[in-house]
Amino acid sequence: QVQLVESGGGLVQAGGSLRLSCVASGRSIRTYALGWFRQAPGKEREFVAGINWSGGTTYYADFVKGRFTISKDNAKNTVYLQMNSLKPEDTAVYYCAAPYNSPTYWGQGTQVTVSS
Repeated sequence: QVQLVESGGGLVQAGGSLRLSCVASGRSIRTYALGWFRQAPGKEREFVAGINWSGGTTYYADFVKGRFTISKDNAKNTVYLQMNSLKPEDTAVYYCAAPYNSPTYWGQGTQVTVSS
């Protein structure tokens, strides 16, 4: 069993940056491929970024490539999502998930709002 708790969301102006964190507890995340998803009002949840268990391989949705960076710290059981050059269309609830390719575990989500 894995519990995921996100933090770091908030309100930011377009062009700004935020860093989301997801702390895993209950079991080491070392062997999990983790990911971030997001869901905007009235839209389906969509994949944003994923990272393999070793942290050596990352995957991104086209709409965030070059702006977002996913990373993990196994010693801290934490995965991060650094978000730069934020756009109003990035406004959504962001969720941490494990494993990212077929999520079994989800966090409660953290709200990101980007104002224009």
